[in-house]
This record gives sequence, C-alpha cells and structure tokens, in this order.
Amino acid sequence: MTADGLSRADPRTLGIDAGAVVAFLDDVESSGLELHSIMVHRHGHVGVEGWRWPYRADRPRMTHSFTKSVLACAIGLAIDEGYFKLTDKVISFFPDQLPAVIDDKLRAMTVEDLLTMRTGQAEETSGSIWRAISTSWIAEFFKIPIVHQPGTSFVYTSAASYMLAAILSKATGQTTHAFLKPRLLEPLGITGESWDIGPDGINPGGNGFTCTTPGMLKFGILHAQGGMWEGRRLLPETWVAAATRRHGSGEYGYHWVVYEDGVYGALGIFVQMVLVFPQAGAALCFTGAIDGSKRLLPFVRKHFNGAFARPRDDAAARASDAVLKARLAAFAAQAPVGATSSPLARQISARSYRMEVNAYGVRVVGFQFAEERCTFRLIDAEGEYNVVAGLGGWIESRTDITGRDLHHGYRLRGAVVVASAQWRDEQTLEMTWIFAETAFRDTVVCRFQDGTLTLDRSVNINSGLRSLPTLHGTLLPA
Repeated sequence: MTADGLSRADPRTLGIDAGAVVAFLDDVESSGLELHSIMVHRHGHVGVEGWRWPYRADRPRMTHSFTKSVLACAIGLAIDEGYFKLTDKVISFFPDQLPAVIDDKLRAMTVEDLLTMRTGQAEETSGSIWRAISTSWIAEFFKIPIVHQPGTSFVYTSAASYMLAAILSKATGQTTHAFLKPRLLEPLGITGESWDIGPDGINPGGNGFTCTTPGMLKFGILHAQGGMWEGRRLLPETWVAAATRRHGSGEYGYHWVVYEDGVYGALGIFVQMVLVFPQAGAALCFTGAIDGSKRLLPFVRKHFNGAFARPRDDAAARASDAVLKARLAAFAAQAPVGATSSPLARQISARSYRMEVNAYGVRVVGFQFAEERCTFRLIDAEGEYNVVAGLGGWIESRTDITGRDLHHGYRLRGAVVVASAQWRDEQTLEMTWIFAETAFRDTVVCRFQDGTLTLDRSVNINSGLRSLPTLHGTLLPA
C-alpha cells in the first residue's frame, strides 16, 4: 500500500492489456496532445500509472470542472440526510436575495434542474466569468435571463453548480468543502486538498477544487464500486445510479457526463478527467493541457474499450507489461535544457527596466543573474513578484506573479513554478515557467537591444488569450 492508500498490481494480473495502453500513449504523443498523467484502476488495484515530468502523484492538481462531480457527491449526501429535496424550488433558499420581479420560470426552477443543467438559461456562464466578479454571485445568478421552461433545455453552465453549492451552504450552515471533509474526503484518504471561496463565502461548486490525481481517481473508483469504499458505504447506491445515468435527451446525469454505452465521466477543462467503465469495473484518470476532452476521448475509446479482459500471467503478458513500464519511465523523463550564456547577462544583472504604460500596469522589470540561475522581477500596481529560473536546468519555487488573463481567469498565488532560462542568442532570453499544479506553462521571451527591452508572454493552453500584448521598457541608469 502506498502513501495515497491505493494498492498496486501488474496490469496483466488485473486483466488490463498493457499493449493497449502503450498504443494509447503512442497515439496521444503522435497527435501532439500534451498528456500530464494517466492512472488505471481495476479489481481493487492501480495497474497503470505515469506522470510526465514535472507532474507527480503527490502534487495537487487544479481540477476545474471535475469539481462539479465532487459537488454532486455533496448534494447526494445532503439529500440523503434530509437537508433538502430534488424537488425543492431554488428561490425558496434565498428569500432575502431575490430580484424584485420573479417570473413563473424562475419560480419553477428546482434543485434537480440545477443538477441536470436544465435551468432554462440560454447561455453558459463560465467559471472564468464568475472569478472576475467581486460582488455576490447569488445575486448575479438571479440576473441571468431564463428563456426556457426549467427542466426542458440543457445548457452547460457553472452558474448552476454555484447555486447548488450555495443551497448546500444555506441548508447545512457549512461550506461544501467542510460538509464533505468528514463524510467523504477523509474516509477516501484525500488529504492536502483545497477549494476556492467566492465572495458569498461559498465554494464555487463548478470549479476551484484541487487535489492530487490519485485523489481524483478515488472519486471514480467510489462510483465504480456503487458508493462503497473498503467495505463501508460512503454514497447511497441509489444516488450513484441516478447521478450516472442520463436525464433528458442529452448526455448529462447529475453533474456527470454519461455516454450512450453507460461509460460516464467527470470532466474538467484542458482534460482533468476521470472515466468509469462500469461493465469492466474500471476507473481511469487523465490530466493534461489539451484543448477539449473530445480530442482525447477518441483515443481513450479506441484503445480502452477492448483493454479489459480476464487476468493472465503468461510470458506474452509479462513482456507486454515490461514494455509499458519502460514507456511510462520515458514519459517521466525530465525535459533537457541546454546550457547557454550571453555577455549581456553581466551588463543587465541587478538592473531594472522602466516599462512603458500598458494595459496590465507593469511598471518595472528586472533580472538578477547569479551562478546557474536567473531571478526575474516584475513590479505592477499590486506589488512585486519574482520567478527563479535555472540557467541550463530547472529550479522549483513558488510565486504570486500575475497572469490571470492567460490562466482561465485564475489569480495564482503561492503557485509552484518549475522554471528554466536559456539564451537563444546573445540578445534573446527565453524563460519557461511550468505551473506544476495546473495545466499552464508560460513562455516568456525577452529581447534586449541598445538599452531597451521587449517582453512577450504566452501560454500553452487557455480558454481565452494565449499571449499578452508586447511590453516595452527602457534600461534605468545603474
């Protein structure tokens, strides 16, 4: 048994076709998709696991909309404990926060309508939109027009998830996180997790939950086992069945995505994904920086639909397991960084550039070169930030550096960053910042010429901007 509480076994002993997993990894790589981790669990054991460097089993992971399926567990438990019902009206929980005019459609909306994303609203409200609002998100929800009769039209929206979390908090007097901690998280052995808090003092139910990838996998295992965990019932069996079947004409259950063949999943943007294959008794977890789950799912289906069979232990199966083990070891290899230098480093070290007026309020940028590291410094209207990068290698540290527009609206604070710096030529410094608890990897290119600086910053994946406007600066006197 490992630190995460999950036991391990060879793929062949669990009836997992290691050759299918290798073929999956090969297809993903040849398609240019950036997969960060894979875990496969069956028959009580993890049979496959691997992390691309610098991602690890013990690193927390920002799960994005995977959070919705965690929230669904809390709603199921609250209903089972009698705090509220599926048929309860949404407006009944917020008598002091209702709009002046309540039409019949808003009056009709139920808890179940929120769970099935059939609120009657016409458009999605992304979590990135919520995160930019500092006033009550409950009040914002009631401002969204309802154009369809609730319960009739599916529109995926994080606004519905937020209201479920708000209802749970109103009914129980606790945040969703606090409510789930003793009932589910602790029994599952999930530790070191966190959950953001919105301006109402409520966990945003559609996103903001962070835990390790083994922690994510445990939610899939729990559902594959019908709500049982180590002989103890954690979720009602009837709730698991209801949450993981389709409601209405779409492919959505109670905050789980449900496919035609009964496979179901918890999906977060950029691929933070758990899939359950109920007929095979298998749960899979993937994380990555991939532009849409639909880009990865065809490869999952192609290779895993037939990857589960009876356990075997013949020579061919042992050889296949060995090939997979070597493939996953290569997957974890550290990215190389070439050792480079420039005489310019000594001239600009410990000096600063005054930046021209820009939309992001960046005032000063500076560089400190010492031994095998470069410390990048940025000052804006909110404060001063540093990123330490290895010259010819990698350095792990933490940073509060701004970058919300590149990071799906998240303002990362105390973020783990694994960073390197290379001189592409004598006047061009390129830094790579891997935010190792997220899907984001920033590239910062600094070009120096005759006492001036141009700085370009881009990101590998995002729901919005992939690059920021170029910043221009002038070297200040020594």
